[in-house]
Amino acid sequence: MRRSYGEAGITDLGADPFAAFTTWLHEAADNSFVVEANAMVLSTLGSDASGADAISTRTVLLKDISQGGFTFFTNYNSRKSQAINLHSQVTLLFPWYALERQVTISGYASQIDRAESEKYFATRPWSSQIGAWASAQSSPLASREELEQRYAGAEEKWPEGSVVPCPPHWGGYRVTPASIEFWQGRYSRLHDRLRFERESSKSDWALTRFYP
Repeated sequence: MRRSYGEAGITDLGADPFAAFTTWLHEAADNSFVVEANAMVLSTLGSDASGADAISTRTVLLKDISQGGFTFFTNYNSRKSQAINLHSQVTLLFPWYALERQVTISGYASQIDRAESEKYFATRPWSSQIGAWASAQSSPLASREELEQRYAGAEEKWPEGSVVPCPPHWGGYRVTPASIEFWQGRYSRLHDRLRFERESSKSDWALTRFYP
């Protein structure tokens, strides 16, 4: 299962980690072998640091890069939201295997403004809007039929073509990074690792190369 990595390394990322990330994201999106370039693995810490379920991971979709952070949307009653409410520190991982690249982001998640969540919700497909009302995310589900019935109930309440309001339990989180690490696979496992870390001034970044 071992594979060799390419020769191309990281040359110049510039001084702005958001600009560097945007460039890599666009390159991933343009690669036909990368499925959902904006998919990212979100890791959170639960309430019991010693329990088997203390650290949990799942894939969410990046929907915006603005205001100094990375935004995703979810159910505010979900397990991930409950964890974030207890420990706002999270990590994000973008695994772009086809490009032999990954980006790891460590930072702090906070809820975005309600108006911003409602604005994005209005752009979602009708079926996704209905699904947000139907799913009590992370709660036990007796059967698939129960979920289908809840979906049918929401579908009847807001038929296709009608305006579906944004659920009060649904919205976005913005992850404000403390560090952003760029990784490029290279020959002989001599990979490139470059990490941006915030300095004392939140507007300044220090860039350091690390051993692989």
